[in-house]
Parts: sequence; C-alpha cells; structure tokens
Amino acid sequence: MDACGMTGTYYHNIDTKGRMNFPVKLREVLGESFWVVRGTGGDYLSVYSNERWEGIKAQIVGVAGPQAEQLKRWLFSGASEVSADKQGRILVPQALREFARLEKDVVVIGAGNKAEIWDREKWEETNASFDPTTLAALDNLCL
Repeated sequence: MDACGMTGTYYHNIDTKGRMNFPVKLREVLGESFWVVRGTGGDYLSVYSNERWEGIKAQIVGVAGPQAEQLKRWLFSGASEVSADKQGRILVPQALREFARLEKDVVVIGAGNKAEIWDREKWEETNASFDPTTLAALDNLCL
C-alpha cells in the first residue's frame, strides 16, 4: 500500500495505561511496527512507518549546527517504536501522552505520508480555526 495513502479520521479512547486502538487501515500502511514521535507543529504526535522514519533520521543526522543538535536531542529522545497487540492497541509512552496532552478522547488522522494522534478537543479547536480559503495563496496546489 502507498505510504502517502494515509487518510481518514478515527475517534478512539486512550486508557490510563496509555493503550489505545490504532486504526486497521493505517496499520496496513504503516506495517507491523511503526514510530510515534513528538509532532513538530504543535501538541500532537506524528506516526511514521519504519521506512519513512529511517529517511527522516538520515536527513536529520546529516545536518550540523547547534539548532540541528537540539532538534536531534528533542526528536530522537521522544521517539518510540510501537506495535499493535492482538486487540489492535498500541501503547503510547507516558512522556509522549504528556507532550500531546492525551488523556481520554483521541483522534487519529491520516495526513498523507504520516498519521497523527491528537487530543480530540485540541483537534476540534485546531480545525475550527482553519480557513480553507487561505489555500488560494498556494499557487501550485490544485484541489
């Protein structure tokens, strides 16, 4: 399946131990195990296939400078490889749950070449403030 084919919105709960169901459709794209990391654009988690994560790591490791070093520390220290259990649940580590403020109601979205895990309230707030008419500024985008 195409690694850029992650689409859809899925509503789930996360339990107090950090376990949550992860959508079958997205697991089919991501593979048996995949990577959950801090989202670079806000209070959410990014989810990458092993192949995509290896590409990201190679790209970041090749960059030098103080900001690059800080990015490496921040991103890699929060990365966790996960796999679903027999019930289709993954365990989201506590540090990642705290970063994304995941407590009970979560949303998993397909975002093209990755998936994202959001607190449901934060997801709805973010979408409510989005104005799709601003996309007209993206000259090369044909929707």
